Amino acid sequence: MSVIDCDQHLFEAPDLWRRYSTTRDASLALSLDTDRLGHTWLTWQGGRIAPAFHQIPGDTESIGRQMTRIRRGEPAEISYDEATPPEYTDPAARLAHLDRQGVDAAWLFPNYGLLWERALGADLHATKLNMEAWNRWAVEVAQQGRGRLLPVAHLTLRDPAWLDGQLAALAAAGIRTAMVAPALVGGRRLSHPDLDQVWSAFEQHGVSPVFHVSDVERPFADAWVDDDPDPGNPVLGSVFLSLAPALALADLAVHGVFERHPGLRIGVVELSAIWVPMFLLTLDGGFDFHARFNGAPLTELPLRPSEYIRRQVRVAAFSYERPDRLIERAGELFMFCSDYPHSEGTDTALDDYRRACPGADDPATSPALFGGNAAWLTRA
Repeated sequence: MSVIDCDQHLFEAPDLWRRYSTTRDASLALSLDTDRLGHTWLTWQGGRIAPAFHQIPGDTESIGRQMTRIRRGEPAEISYDEATPPEYTDPAARLAHLDRQGVDAAWLFPNYGLLWERALGADLHATKLNMEAWNRWAVEVAQQGRGRLLPVAHLTLRDPAWLDGQLAALAAAGIRTAMVAPALVGGRRLSHPDLDQVWSAFEQHGVSPVFHVSDVERPFADAWVDDDPDPGNPVLGSVFLSLAPALALADLAVHGVFERHPGLRIGVVELSAIWVPMFLLTLDGGFDFHARFNGAPLTELPLRPSEYIRRQVRVAAFSYERPDRLIERAGELFMFCSDYPHSEGTDTALDDYRRACPGADDPATSPALFGGNAAWLTRA
């Protein structure tokens, strides 16, 4: 396949988590519920987590208008069902839409599944149940997708035995990517020895963990954003979008996780890419300074820390980030993406790249960017 979009989203049906949960645990399932004013919300056990916005690619201001109506107590202008075209939710319709986009295949991340992980963080059982529900649906989507729809599973690292079982089932169904949080795991860094079995499991099952924008534990204290009207998407979260993946990757590199697990492949999606060249420089520079200052490196590594990133990590780069220039500075690490159908995304990604990236505007001459790196992560 010549063109693989590594960042699209498939919207969940309002009762998806209930339908795909075990019957006895259905009360713990997430749902999308509509209030008396016609606004739809992602809810859990009667509590609201986040509004379910009408999304139009390229029109983020429409989200602001919807948020304003909610704050003012005004009725919704359009119902959730009316605002959600079939290609947002239906696998067959999405396949047809890929043809219109000129895209051969697309990774499909959750949509409302990006919003709840921190809200349910205190209940690991409910967290796993709702992840399993998405994963069961993902398997069905993959079966309907004829190799073109590539759903991304949703997993937590907090229960290694459960994780191993999920990875086995996902790999057997042909799903090769799984969204995980670039965050501490029960207060432990990702490189903690207790988590080595987790990275072994990803290696053994041939599934690539992917860091993606989502409401998970932040790399900075919540007090920094305690006055923000949007706790799930605070302004400082946008400013420091790259902090979580950079911290996670640096931790895995300097503590030798990539050295011990050479088959581990990690994707970074919708967390920007413009930071990568400077990160590679400071990663090596910080590691070297620490070794000189302390008389020995933190970890004895046969490769430079940045070499592990280049060997085992791939990063989605939007057209406006000029991936052609990023490739010149950091190498062939980057992937084509659209974030369709989010308001901050685009429905014309190929045209956007052609206009913005004269040095990397053609799948034929930039195969790694437009599909090769995404295929490498999925072991296609």
